[in-house]
Amino acid sequence: MLNVPPQAFPAPSSQQRAAAGGRGKVPLKPGRSLMDWIRLTKSGKDMAGLKGRLIEVTEDELAKHNKKEDCWICIRGFVYNVTPYMEYHPGGEDELMKAAGTDGTDLFDQVHRWVNYESMLKECLVGRMAAKPIAAPKEITSVSEEKKQLNGMLPEKKVLGASSKDLTPSYDWFQTDSLITIVIYTKQKDMNAELVILDCEDKRLRGEIIVDDYSYLLEVDLDHAIQKDMAVNIAEKVGKVEIILKKKDNVHWKILGQPLENHNTFMKRTDRGLFYRKCKLVSKTEVTHDTKLFCLLLPESTHLHIPTGQHVYLKQIIAGTEVVKPYTPVLPFLPLDFQEPYCHDSAYIYLMIKIYSCGLFTQALDHLQIGDYISVSSPEGSFKKSQVQTSEDLFLLAAGTGFTPMVKLLNFALTEVSCLRTVKLIFFNRTEDDILWRNQLEQLALKDERFEVQFILSQPIRDWMGKQGMISSSLLSEFVKRSRKDSKVLICICGPTPFTEQGIQYLKDLGYSQEEVHPFTA
Repeated sequence: MLNVPPQAFPAPSSQQRAAAGGRGKVPLKPGRSLMDWIRLTKSGKDMAGLKGRLIEVTEDELAKHNKKEDCWICIRGFVYNVTPYMEYHPGGEDELMKAAGTDGTDLFDQVHRWVNYESMLKECLVGRMAAKPIAAPKEITSVSEEKKQLNGMLPEKKVLGASSKDLTPSYDWFQTDSLITIVIYTKQKDMNAELVILDCEDKRLRGEIIVDDYSYLLEVDLDHAIQKDMAVNIAEKVGKVEIILKKKDNVHWKILGQPLENHNTFMKRTDRGLFYRKCKLVSKTEVTHDTKLFCLLLPESTHLHIPTGQHVYLKQIIAGTEVVKPYTPVLPFLPLDFQEPYCHDSAYIYLMIKIYSCGLFTQALDHLQIGDYISVSSPEGSFKKSQVQTSEDLFLLAAGTGFTPMVKLLNFALTEVSCLRTVKLIFFNRTEDDILWRNQLEQLALKDERFEVQFILSQPIRDWMGKQGMISSSLLSEFVKRSRKDSKVLICICGPTPFTEQGIQYLKDLGYSQEEVHPFTA
């Protein structure tokens, strides 16, 4: 179903784009941009206030520095004087003050674990936290425990707890003259390709298995070289994952390799650092006047499928500082044939990114040349497909590049969720020229009677016949309605933080529960 003025169809171009919105920002004073901060850190000014010394900081000492004009924060055992950073923090001074004089690691992880604070705050480093006295660990005396480690089983000290021991993955390996096969027993049903992430660079092999909010990591420096092409076989119902490596030389391996620091561990995903691999830019095409579709090629020795509703982080070195931003991958185009699920080549990642004229990160992205490389993280996000699979009405509220998480979601919903009666996209933009993939959305609405799109403009030209305005309770009450009184509904929302926050409040006022609303944030 299509709700657009007659003269608006067909739209002029059929291209594609989308980018994920970040967290909330506050207006910064002139001269307080990221580039200004980078310049300040390279000016030679004593940012930490210790004249180049590093000190050991006790909890009592840390607690003394809890004011805006004297603010220290501890992150992962390192203490930083963030006083000079206050006016440069995009989230505002109040957010930093929540961790003033304390260990802010948990708060930092909740808000933006992906930010490379070591690089951003390296000139503000005060020193390490003083270690608390702890009881000496018991030595491993059990031969059977050592044997478990060698066989790929987790010793009990690395398990989440005695009650979790039976659920902890394990691995084994064997070889033929030409192949090495690693078998990971995940002990999870419904294992699939999206839950297996594999990277191999030189001889360093890293395999991660996602188990809900946890991950199991296999990470070794292989005993011998392997060929670049690898195979991953998954027995979904029994949860067995096979990684098949081709030997470069037909020699007998005595061991799989040397275990690295986090090898054979099972822990919460938020406790692991983000892992990046370098991807090649293979194409860059215009979508609208200020938005482009970037196509990135994964390394040949990487197995990575990005789940619907999840995002990745891009990392660039800008003026000597690591800068990281989140983006939600899209499809290369919006499929119109829903006879079977659309599967594009998983070797490619497509990102729809708005280029800001004064944006440090997006300007650097736009200056990348075809063949250049950029670091891309493993996917993150809390969205689960099951949220859609149990719904009858799906509403997507998007503002600008907040449209990006909706692309794969639209495709999944219309292709694989038979119980859905209605799928409606309410798409907010400033002008007609800002609407991403307008032609494709209009064609999709004509093709599938379950789908409806409503374009709403805040700054339309005079002859715009469609809806205009900004997100409001009255607009949402008009367009977000259950198809039946007791319909199971899911409402997804993404856009700038004020848009998302206002939308959530309006939906709450209209009687929708927290379980019925999923905001996409990063």
